[in-house]
Amino acid sequence: MEKRSQKTSGSLIRIAITGPESTGKSELSEKLAKYYNTVFVPEYAREYIDYLNREYNFDDLEIIAKGQIAAQKKAEKKAHNLIFYDTELTVIKIWAEYKYQKSPEWVTNKLSKYTYDLYLLCDVDLPWECDPQREHPDLRSYFFNLYKNELIRRNLNFSIISGYNDERVNCAIRAVDKMLKVLTDK
Repeated sequence: MEKRSQKTSGSLIRIAITGPESTGKSELSEKLAKYYNTVFVPEYAREYIDYLNREYNFDDLEIIAKGQIAAQKKAEKKAHNLIFYDTELTVIKIWAEYKYQKSPEWVTNKLSKYTYDLYLLCDVDLPWECDPQREHPDLRSYFFNLYKNELIRRNLNFSIISGYNDERVNCAIRAVDKMLKVLTDK
């Protein structure tokens, strides 16, 4: 895969990778950032939960959300016109509503402030990979539909990303390039 430089200039273009557990979000974020010669923001929750000496709880979700936003702001200073986010506040909202039947107020209040130019919604067509932080291998389709419905409800620009290995990355590149073309044609 050949690296590609950005086609636009001006304000930072923000692309969020979102979707259920074990759908390749982290790997896709990293590969897209490399392809477009820019940076990506890792999922802060992984780092936070790795260092907890207990099970995470509802109160941790707001801390995770704030940590994610702080990491995003820091990475945006290093980005070259385009930046990829390995997760965003919708993930925390959906997870909290499922696990705790409510979302942290801070997340709910900030959700509309932190929107992105494009959301890449990762499909559940990849095999499940076990990980101590993952909890529901049998509910990925259920969660996928929650994400899709949330993006539609909020009228956000999104593309569904599917396929294995390079096919998945190429699907994402096509979606990003299409969005970049629309922006440059304006």
